[in-house]
Amino acid sequence: MADMDVIKLPETEPREPAKKKRTRPPKVDPEEEEQKRQKNVKRLAVLGEKDSSVKLLEELVFGAEDELVERLVEEDEEQTETLLVEDKDDESGESEDEDEARTQLQPARKAAWVDEDDELDEEVDMKHRYRSDLIRGEAESTMSKQKLQQRMREQFQKSMGGTPSWAESGVKKTKRADDDDEEEEEEEDEDDELLRRTGNFVASSDSLPRGILRMKKCLHANSARPSEDRLTTVQFHPSAQVVMTAGLDQSVSLFQVDGKTNPKIQSIHLERFPIHKAQFSQDGQTVIATSLKNKMFYLYDMMEGRITPVHTVRGLNEARVKEFSVCPEGGALLLTGTNGYLHLLTLQTKEVVRSMKINGDVSGVAFSHDGSKVFAQSEDGEVYVWDMRSSRCVNRFTDEGCVKGTSIAASRNGQYLACGSQSGVVNVYSQEACLKSANPKPLKAVMNLLTSATSLTFNPSSEILAIASRVEDEATRLVHLPSLTVFSNFPVSKRKFVYRASCLDFSPHSGFFSLANNKGHAPLFRLLHYKDF
Repeated sequence: MADMDVIKLPETEPREPAKKKRTRPPKVDPEEEEQKRQKNVKRLAVLGEKDSSVKLLEELVFGAEDELVERLVEEDEEQTETLLVEDKDDESGESEDEDEARTQLQPARKAAWVDEDDELDEEVDMKHRYRSDLIRGEAESTMSKQKLQQRMREQFQKSMGGTPSWAESGVKKTKRADDDDEEEEEEEDEDDELLRRTGNFVASSDSLPRGILRMKKCLHANSARPSEDRLTTVQFHPSAQVVMTAGLDQSVSLFQVDGKTNPKIQSIHLERFPIHKAQFSQDGQTVIATSLKNKMFYLYDMMEGRITPVHTVRGLNEARVKEFSVCPEGGALLLTGTNGYLHLLTLQTKEVVRSMKINGDVSGVAFSHDGSKVFAQSEDGEVYVWDMRSSRCVNRFTDEGCVKGTSIAASRNGQYLACGSQSGVVNVYSQEACLKSANPKPLKAVMNLLTSATSLTFNPSSEILAIASRVEDEATRLVHLPSLTVFSNFPVSKRKFVYRASCLDFSPHSGFFSLANNKGHAPLFRLLHYKDF
């Protein structure tokens, strides 16, 4: 213990000389520093700096860190306040005159590098393969450097479509930047507008292209309530985004069409009444439904939700009411009777106002676009043209090559008339020729069906003709009318989805296409060329 009291902190003794051995800054010669300061003053004077910056430099070299820190803090606060004031001024906005004045006050931009050798007027050999495309004539075998630069500048501007914005200076560049900002804002507005709209925007032109019909298979139109038996009718509402299906399961169903879920709106059941055909009235407020072996038919008022059975029709001597067509003028039906009779029935009074007769049984009826004419096709292959106002037959012709007629349809624009036969041939005529000529020639004989053509439908824009046969599966085709060619991609699938189609229809603006098949389904397709429903 005594030895330990004699020795006091031996570790601290070697540290004291270590502190004394710290390196000190070398001594500064005042004369040399004065010379350096004078040189720095001259350099800073050349660069346009003030003497205050020289003093700051001196203080930084010779010390006075505390004063320098305080000064830097003060300058930082002043700059922050200045920046805040400038930001407020920028937010408040500046006039165009001030911008132009500021632009004029700014010094002209100088070249970043100047080579004195470029000013020498030397001749350049233009026969080199890298410069041969700049020659405009055989006389230009040599060219001065300045002329070569000008020629290269012109070629660059020509390839760029003008002088690039980064190469402009001064007011022009400022204006170009403003224009670019405006264009960007307009593009953003257009993008927002496109995002707000639904539909397809890839269509290259207004006219429908031939060959491939761009389409997308959607969920079945009646997926919310499939039919338990064969569907006989599918029809889109004339004004609402609604589709109706009906079939032998004695029910009529309405669905909202969105292509994704197609929710059910309403479904009604008609006891012991297998539906052969159901159609919307011209105003879309009533559904007319007929059966296979009944003289009675039903009227369903969708606004009031009331179902009205019509047991008897005054002046109608028929055993059953099966086939009918809704008159375009509205408020009337054209019933297809036996022995070639056609009966015009008014829905208001439920009576027949006039009747027309053709030779042979009626196989199909189609109205002209204005409703003034009706084309009645007989099973004998003849087509009769009736005037609805005078009830006179104004023309009559034979469908070329037809042995037995099965279907007929007229386009809404008054341009085409299509006649289907039992052989599967569909003749497309000019509607004008059918009204005037006793022997019109078909524009095209579509021979893509091998069995009886039982369904024909034109789309509202009269660009597509849908044809189908209920005798065979997948016997459905879409015809491009401007070129009178068949689209090659419908139906194309690894497995069947069309089956035997008994009814075809397009939505009011051709955005959707659907059909009724024997499996109780209504396959739905989105035609991407058309933007609206």
